[in-house]
Amino acid sequence: MNLNKPNSPDLNFPKLLMSLTKRRFVSGLCAGVLFFLTLNSCAGGISEENNQTFDADTSEFYDSAHHWYDINDEDKTITPAPDQKKYTASETDKIADNILLYQKSNGGWAKNYDMQAVLTDEQKDAVLKARNKLNTTFDNGATHSQLNYLAKAYFNTKKEKYRVAFIKGIEFVLSAQYKNGGWPQYYPDTSGYRKYITFNDEAMIGIMKLLKKISDDQDKFSFLGSDILKKVRAAYDKGIDCILKCQINENGKLTAWCQQHDNNDLSPRNARSFEPAAICNGESTGIVKFLMSIDNPDPGITRSVKAAVEWFEDSRIYGIRIDSIKTTREEFMYHTADFDKVVVEDKNAKPIWTRFYQLESHKPMFCNRDGKTVYSLAEVERERRTGYAWYVYNPQTVLDSYPEWLKATGEN
Repeated sequence: MNLNKPNSPDLNFPKLLMSLTKRRFVSGLCAGVLFFLTLNSCAGGISEENNQTFDADTSEFYDSAHHWYDINDEDKTITPAPDQKKYTASETDKIADNILLYQKSNGGWAKNYDMQAVLTDEQKDAVLKARNKLNTTFDNGATHSQLNYLAKAYFNTKKEKYRVAFIKGIEFVLSAQYKNGGWPQYYPDTSGYRKYITFNDEAMIGIMKLLKKISDDQDKFSFLGSDILKKVRAAYDKGIDCILKCQINENGKLTAWCQQHDNNDLSPRNARSFEPAAICNGESTGIVKFLMSIDNPDPGITRSVKAAVEWFEDSRIYGIRIDSIKTTREEFMYHTADFDKVVVEDKNAKPIWTRFYQLESHKPMFCNRDGKTVYSLAEVERERRTGYAWYVYNPQTVLDSYPEWLKATGEN
């Protein structure tokens, strides 16, 4: 409206008066609503703090999400739609509520679902109906990743439902621990290799990181109550003892760890047919990095770390790299590949390690699904060659941080 033009068609004083009156009414209404919300917030009702989003890392969910979208698995309660939508990392309340939806009646979680998926009503209904199916596990980041997220959700929103779910989850974790301090891959289903103490995919180390976080900051986790906090600390101490006892000792010389260890005598054990009892550098890297994160380590921990570092140094392989090459597309039972992997000689290649080293002989080893051991990647069938990580680089991260750890602990 242009009031500077005397003949402007917008200059209609009755309408102008009505408009101004409406604006004053709306302004007064808004002020009243704002006053009500302020009072309600002060009384503990609607709170900006209780509805805020928070900066929560979702990378811990990647492994399970990858398996949901990319790996064929008949055991899934729900499968992703072709156009499955996802919540962004900033939609933290919705992700946290998804985590509550997926939580089983015993307090744990199943693996291989995407916590960021925007579920349809049909998918939600299927998840709820499977709530009493106790396929709960610590594999592929399950359970400990959800608990890490729920802790952040509760700290930032103070919503009671997150606190209740977190406590139920911690109680599940504590109930699953063996007397010797280890955790099985699955609980309560401990059939087959699921009963073994599992370091593969950071199953046990993921739990230990969570318990360490709670033990190191008991004031922050005081909402758990003193009884649970004591149990967490005891479980953590037993877990450390179990890790140290699992380290493979050959003729009095400590090396590293297997992917899984016997739940009774702690010896290295086979898991899936292509996962033999062996010295496993990928999983051992995560274990050593966890041990190195402990402040004021006792002599048992420092001895363990030093022995593992010596093993990493001795088992390095020089002069090769692993290349992915494009080739014909082939569909396998669990994945589809339009590439293959080959070993290429390269004198300038950085150090590399095989995932498995044979016990006693320390020869790099590989396996097919038939369980037969072979000694080169070329002898592995293409399905396993492209569907499993046979070579790793991550022990180098331990070697890189080792001098600083020695300095920090006064061990140099």
